[in-house]
Amino acid sequence: MSGTEPDERRRKRLFFRCNHCGIRELDLILGHFARTVLPQLDSQQLDSFEAILNAGDNDLYKWISGRERPPPELNSQVMELILSIKIDKVNNCQK
Repeated sequence: MSGTEPDERRRKRLFFRCNHCGIRELDLILGHFARTVLPQLDSQQLDSFEAILNAGDNDLYKWISGRERPPPELNSQVMELILSIKIDKVNNCQK
């Protein structure tokens, strides 16, 4: 996706995107993901995460909310991490 862009620069760009999605619920979930998980992602995982974000806010919201399943090409380890963060965040709010 980014080719020669250094990972740290990609993380900063992706961090911004996670907090400015356009759908408030996505901002909250992806912002939390960016603060807690994004710093540990390797280059390949960053590629996967960027592909997920490039799918668009509406599709991403459907996947995270459980209304639809992500397509096979985006249903990666990173997507599973996003979904697990969302579930943990919801469970913590219900306590």
